[in-house]
Amino acid sequence: MNKIARALLLPVLLFTLVFTLAAVTVAQAQGPVTSPEQFFGFRMGADRKIARWDKLTEYYELLEKQSAGKVKVVDMGPTEMGNRFLLVIVTSAANHKTLEQLRQNTLKLSDPRGLTEAEARKIAAASKPMVCMTMSMHATEIGGAQMAPELVYDLVTRQDEETRRILDNVVFLLVPSFNPDGQIMVTDYYNEYLGTEYEAGSLPWLYHKYVGHDNNRDALTMNMKESQYVGRILFTEWKPQAYFDFHHMGSYGARMYFPPYAEPIRPFADPLVWTESAWYGGQMANKASEAGLSGVMNNGQYSGWGHFGFHWITPFHNIAGMLSEAASARLATPLYIDPSQLTGRSRNQQNPREPQMNFPDPWPGGWWRLRDIVDRQKVGAWALLDCMARNAETILWDTYVKARRQTERGAKGKPAAYAISANQHDPLALDKLVNALLGQGIEVMRSAKGFAASNGVLYPAGSYYVSLAQPKMGLIRYLLGETHYPENEWTRQQDGTPIRPYDMGQDVLAEFMGIKVDPLDEAFEADFTKVAAPIRRPGTVEKGAAGYLIDGRLNDAFKALNLLFDRGVTVRRADASDGAVRAGDFLLPASAPSDVLAEVARTTGVDIRPLRAEPGAAHELKRLRIGMYQRYRGGNMDEGWTRWIFEQFGFQYKSVLDAEIKKGNLRANYDVFIFADDSTSVITGEPAPPRPGSPSRARFESVPDTTPPEYRSGIGADGVAAIKEFVRAGGTLVTLGGATDFAISKLGLPVRNVVQGLSTKEFFCPGSTLRVTIDNTHPLAYGMPAEGLVLFHYSPAFDVIATDFNHRNDIVVRYAERDVERSGWLNGEKYIAGKTAMASIGYGDGRVVLIGFRTQNRAQTLGTYKFLFNALVTPPPIARTDR
Repeated sequence: MNKIARALLLPVLLFTLVFTLAAVTVAQAQGPVTSPEQFFGFRMGADRKIARWDKLTEYYELLEKQSAGKVKVVDMGPTEMGNRFLLVIVTSAANHKTLEQLRQNTLKLSDPRGLTEAEARKIAAASKPMVCMTMSMHATEIGGAQMAPELVYDLVTRQDEETRRILDNVVFLLVPSFNPDGQIMVTDYYNEYLGTEYEAGSLPWLYHKYVGHDNNRDALTMNMKESQYVGRILFTEWKPQAYFDFHHMGSYGARMYFPPYAEPIRPFADPLVWTESAWYGGQMANKASEAGLSGVMNNGQYSGWGHFGFHWITPFHNIAGMLSEAASARLATPLYIDPSQLTGRSRNQQNPREPQMNFPDPWPGGWWRLRDIVDRQKVGAWALLDCMARNAETILWDTYVKARRQTERGAKGKPAAYAISANQHDPLALDKLVNALLGQGIEVMRSAKGFAASNGVLYPAGSYYVSLAQPKMGLIRYLLGETHYPENEWTRQQDGTPIRPYDMGQDVLAEFMGIKVDPLDEAFEADFTKVAAPIRRPGTVEKGAAGYLIDGRLNDAFKALNLLFDRGVTVRRADASDGAVRAGDFLLPASAPSDVLAEVARTTGVDIRPLRAEPGAAHELKRLRIGMYQRYRGGNMDEGWTRWIFEQFGFQYKSVLDAEIKKGNLRANYDVFIFADDSTSVITGEPAPPRPGSPSRARFESVPDTTPPEYRSGIGADGVAAIKEFVRAGGTLVTLGGATDFAISKLGLPVRNVVQGLSTKEFFCPGSTLRVTIDNTHPLAYGMPAEGLVLFHYSPAFDVIATDFNHRNDIVVRYAERDVERSGWLNGEKYIAGKTAMASIGYGDGRVVLIGFRTQNRAQTLGTYKFLFNALVTPPPIARTDR
């Protein structure tokens, strides 16, 4: 070797020596790190093994101690059932030391209003891209929560260049379980029946205290504590550049779905969020192929226009929101699949046994295990981290570009802003809408004096102004503006048959909440103040000569009513409008204790106003005894949401299982009985009619039933008889959504579902707000406006059939005669125009309330809560004598 060669080689050798010594020093400083297999006693994803949440939290805290500063565990607070909710932050020790500054930098790039381009470049150069990943939101989709400990362990212990680059260049925000309560339920139930004939059977109840699978749909309003924690990470406190949500899907198609989404996508997001997701997803699929993991599909199955769950709402926060979906095993029990059984088809995939452009390497069939899921999920997670680490500069600059361009689009487009008057039917619902917008990180302005808008309308003091000249302009349009699902080749088959959207046709929160919002084509300046914190009205109390009055138009009036019941205060309800009193207002005596009223006003935000004179007609209220059907068979999300709403508004209720119903004599214990949205077959326990081309599993006698006998739910013939007896004896039966069919068919009501039996080509309406007229003189519609919007989501609509006893039946809500759709997708308007949406049907001495639309859907449709609430309070005496 000549002198020149030696001279050139010497710096390389010195660098290698220094780098090696540094790596050894880091490894020595870090010390031994306990592997998941050492800690849990099995490899993650091992057959018939599931790590439980309490042990998972212990392990992350152990890694925090052993990681030499690379891991920080943040306890964000209790879950709905009191378990711990964790955020695990993984990055280099150096990044952890400047983590707050890195977070602030990201927030500045995410909303660069006021920054020059030079300032933005300087901030980007001093920043690190951030990614949030959430595991096992749906608790039976166990792979993510089992994979994550191994992922973090590898990041902490691997010393290769790729790992160092990830730790140095990326801040990883890991939510190791989005649903700790469900993780515990599923693990415990699985272990209870492990090794028995019921092994790997479905959890009989909801895998969340209230909402089960709907926890993903809670991103819109973030009612659940777990949603609030993740919302803070994504929307306000961290605003990562990417979000990756880990799920499972059915067992008989592709083995793994990675981004991007299939068509259609929603407009009004910056194009970069879609190209980024395609970029990241391509890396995931490529790395899976490198690792020899077959059965991976991307650009398929899951459309870009879905419900505004966490991974579908994030693109409108300028975050590359993505999900992965792994084919399910039987929890931790392997599932054997013959290749001929791989028949599942989806968007952009015709045959899971044949290769295609977005699915080049089909899985050959055989045993499918939890470890197979863990392997594919881990490759996807690592690929995303690696891609972000290798391209940090581009990703950070694009954070600024997306936010700037969306702000510019909002400023130039129409509408340019939305005005929201303080004069709303339910002003406290307006507060809740504004608070929901704040929770999404949307800037909302308020006028203390009122303003004249560019549309020529005068808005009173306390009104709001939401400009679209801000980074989340697309999100604002969807939450506040009229929205229509696209009609094109991606949404209809060649013969015109609609292709079912993924859940909803729109997510216009203002319409759900009954709040009137005005689009403004031109922005303008006024004396606005930014709303800096959630609105909490204190409520006021003022006494009148005849006592006190509570406005019956307020949802929170019912919370006040229940608090007054708790304190023994007498309450009446007005039955006719009379001067300052409206039908449905709540009336309190002058003797009501002032301290109690002050507490109620403070708690609810309700103004307790003076009652100047006695109204002409009113009746006394008593607290009704409320029962609600609760079943097994995986539980009922609509029932869970209803329980949560009742608890928020102070309604006392009891969950009633099959055995109690079958015993009969329900009238002795209940005045009102509720069936939440459900199918008749599930309520009764009868075999469900098979779907076309898919015979009912109940026909296969050789297939074991993995549900223990005590959880095989259904009220049966005895339960049906008991419900009939309850209503005949004077009870009120309230049926919601699909459960109206149970009442109609099993109680023999003179009602017909006018859309039953129609093909989707004839009639189709997913998640849409429809116009209705309301008889607000009827006690079931007290406090409602004469016209309004309801949420129709594959709902029934009715004809009340003429009989000699029509006087016993009341039509409370009807669909408009024309132009029925406000937002969403309504195919076949003629079938429901003018038809009944809600009715009260006399039955013996009682009544059956049929509410076809989604009156309390996912605790978001505040504008129609009162239809349900009115059924839960004492009605006025029946004037009709002919029974």
